[in-house]
Amino acid sequence: MTNLNQTTPSIRSVLFALMMAVFLSALDQTIVAVSIPAISAQFRDFDLLAWVISAYMVALTVAVPIYGKLGDLYGRRKIMLFGLGLFTLASLFCGMAQSMEQLVLARVLQGVGAGGMVSISQAIIGDIVPPRERGRYQGYFSGMYALASVAGPVLGGVMTEYVSWRWVFLINLPLGLLAWITAQRTLRGLPVPNRKPVIDYVGTLLMIVGLTALLLGITEIGQGHDWRDRQVLAQLGVALLALIVFVTFERRTREPLLPMHLFANRSAVLCWCTVFFTSFQAISLIVLVPLRFQTVTGGGADSAAIHLLPLALGMPMGAFMGGRRTSLTGRYQPIILTGALLMPLAILGMAFTPPESALLTGLFMLLTGIACGLQFPTSLVGTQNSVAIQDMGVGTSTTNLFRSLGGAVGVACMSTILLAMLQGTDLAHLTGAGIGVEGSSGNVLMDSLNAASGPALLHLREELGITFRQLFMINAGIALLGLAAALAMPNNLLRGRGHKDN
Repeated sequence: MTNLNQTTPSIRSVLFALMMAVFLSALDQTIVAVSIPAISAQFRDFDLLAWVISAYMVALTVAVPIYGKLGDLYGRRKIMLFGLGLFTLASLFCGMAQSMEQLVLARVLQGVGAGGMVSISQAIIGDIVPPRERGRYQGYFSGMYALASVAGPVLGGVMTEYVSWRWVFLINLPLGLLAWITAQRTLRGLPVPNRKPVIDYVGTLLMIVGLTALLLGITEIGQGHDWRDRQVLAQLGVALLALIVFVTFERRTREPLLPMHLFANRSAVLCWCTVFFTSFQAISLIVLVPLRFQTVTGGGADSAAIHLLPLALGMPMGAFMGGRRTSLTGRYQPIILTGALLMPLAILGMAFTPPESALLTGLFMLLTGIACGLQFPTSLVGTQNSVAIQDMGVGTSTTNLFRSLGGAVGVACMSTILLAMLQGTDLAHLTGAGIGVEGSSGNVLMDSLNAASGPALLHLREELGITFRQLFMINAGIALLGLAAALAMPNNLLRGRGHKDN
């Protein structure tokens, strides 16, 4: 591990470059959603509209573990600069797109670049900061995610309304160039591996095929497709086959893309489980809370979005408190356990809170955000502390992979449960509505509700309120799985501040 005082650049300049990279990658997950109506109006292609967002997320998730291994083999500075450069160039392609096909393809390239920015940034912190101090720095990254979740919709709305939707992507050019120049200058002191790199081409191909098919299937379920649909089943079948072959191959190859011995590391695996279920809850609530408000109260999208602000504020608060406590005690398991215990309680409180009560809903969303902040960065620190130095990059990227998978599975799972619950009510005729991240849920569901009026509408809204209460209770029950993982986690002591490993 490189000591901070021995590196050429200061920690502040390094941190600035890394935070800019994380902010840019997170911003493009939120800034684009507001411009979707303007994009559809120009290209008049509704078949691929949902993939303007999904293509970015799928590509980012698949790229993360690959970048982690490449960083371990070639050094993180080169890989970071490549990811930043590709992201910035792809942003130009997005802004110049002349068709929906071109835009979706450019978004794929943009996601591939962003995968390196996310994975390598957090691994670099693992390189230069002792484990006991990492919680504080990973908390800064949580702040960037929170800032992006708030700033993204605002910037996207302003630029789409007053300039053009193309500037949602073109704004990345000056920001990306500044981040690239800063990273190029400040990351010179990072360690460079001495071993000869050996690329696992077969494993890389199998992982790309398996994860892409899995995420495509999960995303389509989240958009309202039945899981028994022939296309969805085919995608999930290909994913299962490819991932089984991948695991078999990785156990035998000399330089595996994802070393299977990491899954024998109890502490790392349990950290990944807590990250998965934390993301499951956070992303599904980001979809469900505004949807519940709009459908049950009839409120607008702008009012519904306000319910998400406490979540965005709570995450950096939890990360800051968890990082400081971890640094003081050297123990990460109690922090994760606190967040895992708070999560189901906050969701259960939301279940019994009337949707129109903005104050109580905001309070429970704030507590949910704090629970996320206590778990996300601390679980990453726990993973980095548990794996060997040569596996730092792949351990970090695997944490991010489980975070992305948790969000995708959370939306798909909660959407499927909601649609199944609607089947037994007077709202059965609404079950064709998809509940997806892209907002397709809302459009069909809200249009169907708007078609009713008078006592019939009141009855439908009352039924929806009961349905969402039950759904949130199920969500709280699923959060107990994350609590179980936190309870089973070893209470290891982090390295740093003169501590010597036993």
